[in-house]
Amino acid sequence: MQNKRLLKLLSCFLCVVLIAAIALTATGCKDSNETSTPTAAVDEGSVSSENVRGTGETKFYFLVTDAESKETVFEIHTNKKTVGEALLELNLIAGEQQSAGFYVKTVNGVTVDYDKDGKYWAFYIGGEYAMSGVDTTTITPGATYAFKVE
Repeated sequence: MQNKRLLKLLSCFLCVVLIAAIALTATGCKDSNETSTPTAAVDEGSVSSENVRGTGETKFYFLVTDAESKETVFEIHTNKKTVGEALLELNLIAGEQQSAGFYVKTVNGVTVDYDKDGKYWAFYIGGEYAMSGVDTTTITPGATYAFKVE
């Protein structure tokens, strides 16, 4: 009788240890294809003076992450109303107008062609994948907007 109780106790203990091990292993795993999203906010001190662009009353930050994960941060000053207008005026983006909106092909001099590479420039607002196009996104002063190759 004593042996059965000891075996039950040992079985329960081993189950708890196995569950804990599985939980720790699962939280430590990361998909190797997972990519990070651009930063939601940029530290004002992280912008070099050569990357301050434009003139105007409204200031926002523009983060570019290229295919090699190199990040470049710009501080943009503008009087334009949309992010797209401001970035086009400063020659930081280029592309073509399509029926669905402005399709960005070049950012900060780097062109990405989905038809050739299977990659594109993804637009982010405050660190979140944008639900609007760069051409229709109204500028929020102090906000961070980003393009990242995906």
